[in-house]
Amino acid sequence: MGMQHRLIKVAWNLFLIVTGSLLCAVAINGILIPNQFLAGGISGLSLFIFYLFPSVPVGVSNFLLNIPLFVLGWMFVGRRFFFYSLAGMAIFSAALLIHAPAFPIRDPLLNVLTAGIISGIGSGVILRSLGSGGGLDILSVILLKRFSIRIGTTVMAFNCTLMMASLFRFNLDIVLYTLIYLFVTTQLINLVVTGLNQRKAVMVVSSQWQEIAGEIMETMQRGVTIVNGEGGYTGHPLRIIYSVITFQELSRFKEMVRQHDPQAFMVVTETLEVMGKGIGNQPQW
Repeated sequence: MGMQHRLIKVAWNLFLIVTGSLLCAVAINGILIPNQFLAGGISGLSLFIFYLFPSVPVGVSNFLLNIPLFVLGWMFVGRRFFFYSLAGMAIFSAALLIHAPAFPIRDPLLNVLTAGIISGIGSGVILRSLGSGGGLDILSVILLKRFSIRIGTTVMAFNCTLMMASLFRFNLDIVLYTLIYLFVTTQLINLVVTGLNQRKAVMVVSSQWQEIAGEIMETMQRGVTIVNGEGGYTGHPLRIIYSVITFQELSRFKEMVRQHDPQAFMVVTETLEVMGKGIGNQPQW
C-alpha cells in the first residue's frame, strides 16, 4: 500500500508538471513568439536569444541555460524539489519544441492578456506540484538559502535587467506589453498557488473567550493561543484568542464568533507563510 501511494503521488505531480508545461508552451509558441513579445525568467531570456538567433530553438536554449543552475541547485536545494524540478525543466523544454498555431487575436493588448492568463495558470499548476519548471525558480531558492535574498527580489531584479537589455533591441511598446504580461502572469500564479490555500490569522477579544476557544479546538480542529491583555481605556484584564485558519473556514469562523458574542472584537490578517503540522502551507523545498 505504501509503494502504491508513492507511485500515485509521483504520477499526480508529474501530471501537474506536464499540464502546466503544456499551457506555458502554448502561451509562448501560440502568442508571444508570433507577436515578438518577451517573457520573464529563463524562458524570457531564451526568447530574447531566439529573436537574436532564430536558428536556436527556444526549447534548446531554455534547456542549456538551465544546466548551470541545476548544477548549483544540487548543492543548495532539497533532493525531492531538485528531481521534480529537473523533470519539470526537461518537460517544459520539450513542450517548447512542440509547434502551436498562432492565436487568431489581432489586438496586441488582448494577446498579452491572454498569454498572461494561460502562462499564469500553467506556472501555478506546476508550482502546485512538489517541484517547479526550473530556471529562475531554482536560482531564487539558491539565493534564498545561501544569502537570505527573498524570492520576489531575485525575480524582480532578473526581469528588470532583462527588460532594460531589451530596450536596446526592441521598441518601447514591446517592453511595455511584456510588463503587462508579467503582471497578469504573476496575479494568476498567486491565485492558483495560494488563492485556495491561503491562511488567515485571527485575533478575537471577547468576554466569551472560553466558549469561542473551545469551539475552535473541538469543532474546527484548529489550535488556539490565549494571550493575556489589558484594556487600554478601562484597565480591565482580558483574554485575546489567537488562531490560524484556512481561507475557506473564515466565513464559518466569523459566524461562530457572532453567535457566541455579537459584540466581540475580531481582527483578520493575511499571512505570508505558515509553518506547522495540519495548518502549514510552507514551500515544499
